[in-house]
Amino acid sequence: MSVRPLTPAGPRVTHRGARFGGLDGLRAIAVGLVLVYHLFPTVLPGGFLGVDVFFVMSGFLITSLLLRELERTGRIDLLGFWRRRARRLLPAVALVVLVSTSLALAAGRDLLVGVAQQIAGAVFFVSNWVFIANGTDYFARDTPELFRNFWSLALEEQFYIVLPLLAILVFRFRSRLTWALPLIALGVGSAFLMASLANAGADPTRVYFGSDSHSFGLFLGAAMAVALSRQAARALTAVGQAVSLTVAALGFGVLGYLALTLQEGSRASFVGGFQLATLAGLAVVWAITREGAIAGRWLDAQPLRWIGERSYGIYLWHWPLLLIVTSIASGLGLGASPLVAAVTLALTVAFAALSYRYVEQPVRRIGLRGAFARWFSPRSYTQRRKRISIALALVVAITFPLTGVAVAIAPERTSSAEVILRGQQQLEADRDGAASGADPAEPGDPGAAAAERPAPRFAVQGGDITAVGDSVMLASYPELTEALPGIEVDAAVSRGLWAGVEILADMAARGALRDIVVVGLGTNGPVDAEALDELLRIVDGRKLVLVDAHAERDWIPEVNAMLTAFAQAHRGVALAGWDAAVAGTPEFLAEDGIHPGPEGGEVYAAAMRDAIESLFTPGEATGWAVPRR
Repeated sequence: MSVRPLTPAGPRVTHRGARFGGLDGLRAIAVGLVLVYHLFPTVLPGGFLGVDVFFVMSGFLITSLLLRELERTGRIDLLGFWRRRARRLLPAVALVVLVSTSLALAAGRDLLVGVAQQIAGAVFFVSNWVFIANGTDYFARDTPELFRNFWSLALEEQFYIVLPLLAILVFRFRSRLTWALPLIALGVGSAFLMASLANAGADPTRVYFGSDSHSFGLFLGAAMAVALSRQAARALTAVGQAVSLTVAALGFGVLGYLALTLQEGSRASFVGGFQLATLAGLAVVWAITREGAIAGRWLDAQPLRWIGERSYGIYLWHWPLLLIVTSIASGLGLGASPLVAAVTLALTVAFAALSYRYVEQPVRRIGLRGAFARWFSPRSYTQRRKRISIALALVVAITFPLTGVAVAIAPERTSSAEVILRGQQQLEADRDGAASGADPAEPGDPGAAAAERPAPRFAVQGGDITAVGDSVMLASYPELTEALPGIEVDAAVSRGLWAGVEILADMAARGALRDIVVVGLGTNGPVDAEALDELLRIVDGRKLVLVDAHAERDWIPEVNAMLTAFAQAHRGVALAGWDAAVAGTPEFLAEDGIHPGPEGGEVYAAAMRDAIESLFTPGEATGWAVPRR
């Protein structure tokens, strides 16, 4: 389907060469930001902004291609445009989905949760809305989806559907300003929507994934392409070169600063952060794509250009490979090893390079049917082509049925969700039983068997203990009630220390705190010294046990060191060494390496019981005025 504008004699659109200088180098930098963010998150906490740089480039480049087509032919061929986009995007998507799903089948079943929906979202380019509908948390690292990174590809493809339709409407007018205004309005509107949703307290994932709230980079990049179409090929003067270099340096400086300081999912990122990064990306794209711009030539250096040409594949491959390598390493007890990042990076570059050369480029140049003829036509076989054809045939023959198997046997929930659900169900059953006044020794009651067990080897009973914790404590609940019958547990998913302080303050105000307080809240974020001091004030002379954390997260070593130091500095405070107790036994944990199964729950309960017992050894005393000696 071709559409000819009503007035093709509008502003002259400058025809330039087949490529813009510097964009491949900028792609390399953008994908590098994303890789560092995922592989080394503490180095570049705001590296996710690399995606927004891609959005600006995509909007600018695709609109420039439409303008060239309009100048050359006087019309826009919609079907031809969408066919070229499909050739460019779909082959790599298909290969990544088939290979990654097959590898995930061997690596760990947790990676397959929801994989059918993810594949459908990837193929139909609606991944972002699938994740929003499923309540996915983009910034959570506990149960990441195998194809979570496809959200941005979906958003771009939706833009590629809308843009040419919008262009057909606006290109009917003569004024270039009239062409650009709708694009500017859509971009500014999207940026304001992101900020307003964040200010209204909307879910961060909804704000981040939404096509309506996160497409301003695409539309503003498109608007810049339209606005600058007349001046695109004008050679820069000496002053112009100086201005171009200055603007590029400022743009890169802003992006670097934001990548180093912006925090994921924060209000600051949505209210100003992404918007400022987009403006910086626009400045850089403007500066490097001017005809003869020195900054563009610098970015065309061969290593950067090589990476930039393969940046699409690098972006697609890196995330599923990171999850697969991490899963395998965790099973081997190497989850925190720097080898995970090194192996992921090596595999990502290798797979992206092979995909680019043998799949993406052939399909892009000669179409899918032409590529199939080249791959599998015996008449065209040379010895080298024969080896390539055999390799491709084997990849498809192996991964296609394995992907079907993976979809068929994908679990409904992750192993961590299963053990948390197990604890949650027993906790709710016990609460319901207590509310109904059921006799705890009644046959069939969960407390009956526990009550018949020998009492602990110290005088403390479960009825003396109030425990507040996160999902780790919740997963251990069945074993806690068995080891310490009558213990009162208040545990929930994704709870941090300050939330626990508020819960304990409310209990203390109601007179509901027991003589021993156990707090296990170090898994979900850094621990604040002020929160520990407030906790000490609330327990008010009661004995206190702090459970340390076990997880491959950046803040865990600091959390454990702070909890250890706090316990050593105060009498009446003890540390339950859950981290040391469970280390070296990954089989006691779910696949995420964090949440305990039944065996891990026993270890958790034993660590808690040992810490409580230590508070009743000779020489230990309650009271905060005298430091521990």
